[in-house]
Formats: sequence, C-alpha cells, structure tokens
Amino acid sequence: MDAHNHSTVTHFFLEGLTNEPRFQLPLFILFFLIYSATVVGNLCMILLTEVNTHLHTPMYYFIRNLSFIDLCHSTVITPKMLVSFVSEKNIISYNECMTQLYSFLIFAIAECHLLAVMAYDRYVAICSPLLYNVLMNYQVCSKLMAGVYFLAIISSTIHIGFMQRVLFCKADVINCYFCDLLPLLSLSCSNTYVNELLVLYLSAFNIFTPTLTILTSYIFIITSILRIRSTEGRFKAFTTCSSHIAAVALAFGSAMVVYLQPSSAHAMTQGKVSSVFYTIILPMLNPLIYSLRNKDVKYALKKTYERIRFS
Repeated sequence: MDAHNHSTVTHFFLEGLTNEPRFQLPLFILFFLIYSATVVGNLCMILLTEVNTHLHTPMYYFIRNLSFIDLCHSTVITPKMLVSFVSEKNIISYNECMTQLYSFLIFAIAECHLLAVMAYDRYVAICSPLLYNVLMNYQVCSKLMAGVYFLAIISSTIHIGFMQRVLFCKADVINCYFCDLLPLLSLSCSNTYVNELLVLYLSAFNIFTPTLTILTSYIFIITSILRIRSTEGRFKAFTTCSSHIAAVALAFGSAMVVYLQPSSAHAMTQGKVSSVFYTIILPMLNPLIYSLRNKDVKYALKKTYERIRFS
C-alpha cells in the first residue's frame, strides 16, 4: 500500500469524538475502563469455554469465536482512540489508515455472519434436538466458521481494493475517531460513485443476508417453542435464545444506522455516535449478555475459580 501511488495525502487527522479539551481526560478514563472490561470479559469467555469440558459444544464454540472477534474488533479501534485523547494531534498515516480500515471491516463483517450461524445453531438445537450432534458436529462447525471468515475477507478486500483507487488531494481531516468507509470517501477529490455503490450493496448483503437467516431461523424456533406443552419447557427453550436475540438486535440495529442511510454531514455525525456503540460498547456487552443469564457459564466460572483457589 504505497500512499504515493494513490494519493497526494500521506497522512490524515482523525477528528475524534470531541474537540473540547475539558472532555479529553474524562473520555480517556471512560473508554479506557470500557476497553479494559472488553479485554477481560472476552478473554475470560474464551478461557472458560476452552478449559471447561462441559462447554465444548457447538454453541460455546461459536461464542468463543464471537469473543475472539469482539476482542480483535475493539483492539483495532480503541487503543488508537485512547492515544488521541492524550496527544495534541491525532495523526494516522495513509498506510495505517488503510490497514485499520481493512482489519475493522473483516471483524465487523465476520460478526454479522457469525450471529447468523449462531441463529442456525439454535434452530437445529430446538427444532431437531435428536439430530443436533450429527448436524452440528465439529467438522460442520469448522466449515461454518471458515465460511464466516471467507465472506468477511472477500468483502473487506473488495472495499480496500477500490479504496486504493480513490484520490485524496487536500482534505485530510476525517470526521470520525477511526478510518471508516463513509468519512474517508467524503474527503475524496475523485469520483467515488463505484465505492458508494459498493458500500450500499455489500453492506446490504452483509447485513440483510444474516438478518434474513436469523429471522427465518427464529420463525421456526418460535413455532417449535409454541408446540411445547409445559410452561417450564417453553421458558427454558426461550432462555437459550434470549441472549442471542439481544446481541443481534444491538449489533444489526447500530450497523444499519451507520451504513444504510444517505451520505451527509448530519448522517455522518449521527453515524459516528452509532459506531461508538458497535465498535466499542457492544464488544464489552457481548460477554455479559452471554454470561449473566447463562447457568452453564456461571457454573464454569465458579468451578474455575475453585480450581484456582485450591491449586
């Protein structure tokens, strides 16, 4: 990625969340605590699902991958943003910007498709429980995860490939706290029509395809739950899906606000606020969503604590 071959701009200035000096330190402390909670929460989820054999199931295999994606997703964005709160000029080179954008897209897109895979997993578990171990064996789960990363890498590579053709002449202040697609395209001095179409079509594919998969899965899930005669059985079945429903609503809702609306100064400002949620807040919330109401995770945490205590 040689900046000189593509642009007269060799670096960018990230505008960040605010230009008010009085907010810099409080925001640094806030987002440092959020990032620390994100790292601890996701690492704990990864370790718990790895060392406790009763969590070696397809559902927790996907949760472990979700924690890994969330950890990487947040790490791509947050440390650079934290530096911006304590530095005079928030500068990022062209190459660093493209690398950050590429990494961010991979993990953001991978999370969308992984949530769809997790919905399919819940569909099989509830609608075909007797065939669950056959339909969701280790080979199938591995292939599904490979497909998730394949789609993420392909989409991200297409975006970056066309972004390399965009020229940046004079404007170099990105109206965001990281290198994102729409704020970058707004600085271009060349025609970005193809890039904007790609943002629209690929965002629609990577949001609506998983959404359709999730909705279809939950239509069958709800139908199966309603057939369960006992109230306790219906409640137990719904509980296994409630965490996933919450994660899906938060992830896709914020992503739609950012990428499926017309480009404008107001939309980008609104999108910047929404992107804080899915790039920084959501990776912290997911471990809590999947653990607070999950008896298996609580039990694993208790057993792991006892092993550490008595070792």
